[in-house]
Amino acid sequence: MEDFNAVEILIVEDNPQDAELTIRALRKHNLANKICIAEDGAEALDFIFCKGKFAGRDFSKSPKVIFLDLKLPKISGLEVLQEIKSNLLTKSLPVVMITSSREDPDIKKAYELGVNSYVVKPVNFDDFLNAMSQTGLYWLLVNEPLKN
Repeated sequence: MEDFNAVEILIVEDNPQDAELTIRALRKHNLANKICIAEDGAEALDFIFCKGKFAGRDFSKSPKVIFLDLKLPKISGLEVLQEIKSNLLTKSLPVVMITSSREDPDIKKAYELGVNSYVVKPVNFDDFLNAMSQTGLYWLLVNEPLKN
């Protein structure tokens, strides 16, 4: 049984290749030992709010960062972000939108909803690995999180 209380990074990504590349980039810097992947927005919200298959997860053991794709099945990344940031218990969770969209309306809406960072996925393999490595290093090692 997986220990969902030890998760430091929640990756919300419906593309298995992008999820695997992100994990690979994080492993390169020994940052990938406590990761959970949600494949759609509904599963992400279940994880964050301890519902469904995550009902036994300790709500007080939140991930250090959420890497959230924009375009997701069931519930969009922006809707997931809105749920997180509009809830008093989760609004301080760092959320990094990681997406291929450079569209101004998407970027603007994400920041209006309270995203902590917006990273566009590079198309080049090496650039993608580097971007994910740097993003993981910052949010797990450099950023000082709000203490509960």
